[in-house]
Amino acid sequence: MYLNQNHSSKFTRALAFSMSFILINLLFMSCTSNQTMSSDPIESRVDSLLSLMTLDEKIGQMLQKNGADGHDDKIREGQIGSILNTVDVEAINRLQKIAVEESRLGIPIIFARDVIHGFNTILPIPLGQAATWNPELIQSGTGMSAIEARSSGIRWTFAPMIDVTRDPRWGRIAESFGEDPFLTSTLGAAAVKGYQGNSLDDKNSIAACAKHFAAYGAAEAGRDYHTVAVPENDLRDIYLPSFKAAVGADVATLMTAFNEINGIPASGNELLTKQILRNEWDYKGMVVSDWSSIQQLVVHGYAEDNRDAALKAINARVDMEMASTCYEENIKDLLEKGEISLELIDESVRNILRLKFKMGLFENPYTNPNDYPKVLNEEHLKVAKQAAAESLVLLKNDKQVLPLSKDISSVAVIGPLADQAHDQLGTWTFDGNKENSITPLQSIRTFLGDAKVNFAPGLEISRTMNRKGFEEAIKAAKKSEVIVLFLGEESILSGESHCRADITLPGIQTKLIEALAETGKPIIAVVMAGRPLTFEPESKYFDALIYAWHPGTMAGPAISDILFGVESPSGKLPVTFPRTVGQIPVYYSQKNSGKPAADNTWERMDDIPHEAFQLSIGNTNHYLDYGFKPWFPFGYGLSYSTFEYSGIAIDANTFSLGDSLTFSATIKNTGEFAGKEVVQLYIRDLVGSRTRPVKELKGFQKIFLKPGDSRKVSFKIHTNQLGFHNQEMKYVTEPGAFKAGIGGNSEVDMSLGFSITKD
Repeated sequence: MYLNQNHSSKFTRALAFSMSFILINLLFMSCTSNQTMSSDPIESRVDSLLSLMTLDEKIGQMLQKNGADGHDDKIREGQIGSILNTVDVEAINRLQKIAVEESRLGIPIIFARDVIHGFNTILPIPLGQAATWNPELIQSGTGMSAIEARSSGIRWTFAPMIDVTRDPRWGRIAESFGEDPFLTSTLGAAAVKGYQGNSLDDKNSIAACAKHFAAYGAAEAGRDYHTVAVPENDLRDIYLPSFKAAVGADVATLMTAFNEINGIPASGNELLTKQILRNEWDYKGMVVSDWSSIQQLVVHGYAEDNRDAALKAINARVDMEMASTCYEENIKDLLEKGEISLELIDESVRNILRLKFKMGLFENPYTNPNDYPKVLNEEHLKVAKQAAAESLVLLKNDKQVLPLSKDISSVAVIGPLADQAHDQLGTWTFDGNKENSITPLQSIRTFLGDAKVNFAPGLEISRTMNRKGFEEAIKAAKKSEVIVLFLGEESILSGESHCRADITLPGIQTKLIEALAETGKPIIAVVMAGRPLTFEPESKYFDALIYAWHPGTMAGPAISDILFGVESPSGKLPVTFPRTVGQIPVYYSQKNSGKPAADNTWERMDDIPHEAFQLSIGNTNHYLDYGFKPWFPFGYGLSYSTFEYSGIAIDANTFSLGDSLTFSATIKNTGEFAGKEVVQLYIRDLVGSRTRPVKELKGFQKIFLKPGDSRKVSFKIHTNQLGFHNQEMKYVTEPGAFKAGIGGNSEVDMSLGFSITKD
């Protein structure tokens, strides 16, 4: 009996595959036992597999394609290394089967997805998570997200985004951890650990990707993808520490940014990805471009064409190209013409294969959803609720109107975001579903009962420009004891490429506020937004103000718990709130300048006489119309309780380079509510070979205290942590005088003095 041609072909292919697998395994065993090759078994396996690969297969590993369709033949030929944006587990397993069982060498594919702040269970936006100042909670959240993503076959996420940013006009501030390098570094490392777990080959882990390398958050005027111009010292001191912390946390991958830095786009920037990342930091992981960012080197005007773009990106040590085809179409020609070396290609392929071996993809390429708990389970919802609750920042509470009594007679729930299940999820939630959201209106009704809640949206959405709903909202307010007013911006108004020049409340929300204020009823404002908004003039109408960001799936239960005192608010601002857009950039760690402003010393515009004689004497660094202080400072946030700081001290007055310093303070809960306080340490280097900020965050701890309880909190800081990059780009801690302060926000008393000497 003879096999027909089709069966014969399949038999021949299967036999070839079997022989290939046998050969690969023999080489693995040979190299593992050969001490001259490598003492690391993964490196031996990488070298063995690389030695079997054709050039086309090597180039294929450097390509990441979008979506599940149309790639079967390429996968079968071993010419795709990764696929993104496929989340159907059956489709993923089908494609993986082609890669593993039908390609010549059986190299599995990495399936990737943006799992930014949750997968199916949505956490607060990252900026909201940063307001928790709780690294352990962030690690729990990313760990939860990894489990849900793995159940769908996802093995790699493009998160965390650890771009430091000081411009709330930038839409992607929503994805960031705020303005401070230390806070972003700490929270970013925690996020990496949550995604990746104890080992990349654990069934509950996914590979993380620190993005965007680098300085993406410093885009001019807050316009996404725009030019970045920062001195290299500031690049190293402000925008790179978070990435170095991620590397220290063994982040599996990094992603290059869209923007240029000082004239060189990030995806072709050898200073960043070759000199600093690879050579100085000795990073052995894989680097992927952002979406078509290699092709965009041409658009930037940095590359002549796609071929030149491929050349520059490869020389900058970008291992994998996302979406565009510069590598696919040009690497072979560049190699044949001698413009790049095979060693350079091999190094990129090594980085990719190394990751796949570390992830255990060769041993466990497929996903069985039954190995994972149900998504949106009780434990995951509990984490999401706690993250949402701790992200809420109480900015105002006049006359202690909050917390509300559960025995209140009636509440008016008003506003365009009170019952918007989609918008509370925030930006970049591809796999979240509004049907799973619990809105504030639903939770308040559950807490109080329907009879006590009078609901009227007032405005259909945040951008509504007509007053059709005002009459109903005013009626609801008049028959209620208090108004809980949900304001802000829809989720679509922040995120990638959703930047705003005017960051006031959209639509005619201000008119709604004014109309409700005329009822004379107390107003508690809850603002949901993807960025700091500027509405200081409107805030005079509020008796209380809670900033809720976009809190995610469990927004409703978290907000109602805070409103009714089930939990005391503990969030602190991870970013400075400007009073007006004209103050931007405004941030706490500013430089002093030669004429610093101080309280009650600046000239106000309305006080200047007509035709006043103009002098420079006595002038300071301020605005005539808005002074110099922000609306709310970095690190600020109220509680239902009060916390008293005492005994602020340092263990000595003088230290030598290389010493450790211990700062301490005693914090007492002097209020009537149990609560959490974020204790913050700030230090200032008074004199440097480069001018230093007026203060820098160097430590924080979140503590829980019952009424009347107190705790001594200590921070141990090494002198290396007080350094900066000098004019020669060397990281140094310089001897001299320093000041320190410990408190509940960045406006602390910086009167604690100490000095560091050479000896």
